[in-house]
Amino acid sequence: MPFPSLGLAPALSQAATGAGYLAPTEIQGAAIPAILRGQDVLGLAQTGSGKTAAFSLPLLQRWAEAPRHRSRRTVHTLVLVPTRELAAQVGETLRILGQHLHERPKIAVVFGGVSVNPQMMALRGGADIVVATPGRLIDLLDHNALKIGNVSALVLDEADRLLDLGFAEELQRILALLPAQRQNLFFSATFVPAVEALAAQLLNDPLRIEVEATEATVPDIAQRAIEVDTSRRTQLLRHLVQDQKWTRVLAFVATKHAAEIVADKLRKAGIEAEPFHGMLSQGKRTQVVADFKASRVQVVVATDLAARGIDIAQLPVVVNFDLPRSVTDYVHRIGRTGRAGESGLAVSFVPASSEAHFRLIEKRQGLSVPRERIVGFEPVEVAMAASTTPLTAPGAQSPNGGIKGKRPSKKDKLREAAARAAAGKP
Repeated sequence: MPFPSLGLAPALSQAATGAGYLAPTEIQGAAIPAILRGQDVLGLAQTGSGKTAAFSLPLLQRWAEAPRHRSRRTVHTLVLVPTRELAAQVGETLRILGQHLHERPKIAVVFGGVSVNPQMMALRGGADIVVATPGRLIDLLDHNALKIGNVSALVLDEADRLLDLGFAEELQRILALLPAQRQNLFFSATFVPAVEALAAQLLNDPLRIEVEATEATVPDIAQRAIEVDTSRRTQLLRHLVQDQKWTRVLAFVATKHAAEIVADKLRKAGIEAEPFHGMLSQGKRTQVVADFKASRVQVVVATDLAARGIDIAQLPVVVNFDLPRSVTDYVHRIGRTGRAGESGLAVSFVPASSEAHFRLIEKRQGLSVPRERIVGFEPVEVAMAASTTPLTAPGAQSPNGGIKGKRPSKKDKLREAAARAAAGKP
C-alpha cells in the first residue's frame, strides 16, 4: 500500500519515501487516514513502529490545507512530549517530512534546561507547529511568548511517560487554555491506567489503534541475561565491550551518580564513555548524542531519561546495567536497538538480588531468557545462596574463610535476621 493511497499529498508522500519509509507501517496505515479526516486517535504500538511519522504526515497536510492569517502565525498544532531529546527528535522529523511543501511551516521546539530567552526570541512572529515539554511551555505562556487558544490539533506523544514523570498538573493547566473544539491524538508504546483515564476524558469518539506485536513487526532484538555480582558489573561491561568488540553501547543505570561513576571507570580502562542524565547542561547532552551518533563515543551510560527520545540509527547493543523499575521502562530501553529493520542485542545484568524482579519482567513480557555466566565473572552471591549449609546456621563457619567480598554483607545479615524474625526464630 503506497502513501498516496492513504490520502497524502505528493509532497508528503515523497518526503516519507525520502525518510526511509518505503511503505506505510501498520500504525501509519491505520492512523493517517483517520487523522486526515479530523478524527481523534488513540494509538498504541511498540517503539520503532513509526508513530512519529504516523501523526506528523497528516498533521502537516492539515496545516497546509487550513486557512490562516498570513500577518501573524498562530499555533495550529501542539505536540507535547516528556523529554528534551524527544522534543528535538519530533521537531526534526516534522522538518524533514515538511521540506517539500509549497509553504513550509514554522516549527518551534521548546524545552527546559536551557535559557528561555532564545526560545522567546524564536517565537516572535508566532509559530505554526510547537513541539514542547510541558514545563517550558507553561514558562512561555506565562511570559506571553505564545498563545494556544487557536490550536487545531493536540498530540500527546509518549503519553504514559508524560504522566509518569509528574506532568499531570502542567497538563491540566495547558488543557484549560486550549479551545474546546480541537483534534486530539494520543500515541505511546504502552497505556497505563492514568493515560486511559485522561484519554476517556479528552478524546471524542476516537479511533483506537492497537498494533499487536507479530513475528513480522517485532523488532529483531536478541535478549541475554547474565548473572553477575553487583560489585562486578562495571568490570563485566568493560570485558564485554572489549571482548565482543561492541562499537556502540547504550548502558542504562538507575541514578545520575551511577552514570558518572560507571562512565569514569570505563574511561580509565581506555573506553570512550560519557554519562547522560538530567543534571547535564543541554549543550553537553546534545554533544554527547552527536558524538555517540558519529561513533566518537563508544559507550553512553544513561538514566532512563534516554529511554525515550534518543533515536540512534543502527545502535547494536543496549545493556541494562541496572534493571528498570517497570516493565514499561524495559520495553522502551531495549527498543533503542533493533530499529528500522536492523537487528539488535539487549543484555541485562541480573545480580542475585534482582533475580525475582527480572522474573517479573519476563512474566509480564511473556519472555523466558536463559541465564548465562561469563567465565571469570561467575557470581559468588548466587553460589552462596545455593549452598546446602546456610552461613547463618548456628555454629556454621564461613566456607570462604572470611575472604573479603565473599562473606555475608551487612545487608545479607539484616535480611537473614528479618527472615528469622518472620519465622518466629530467635
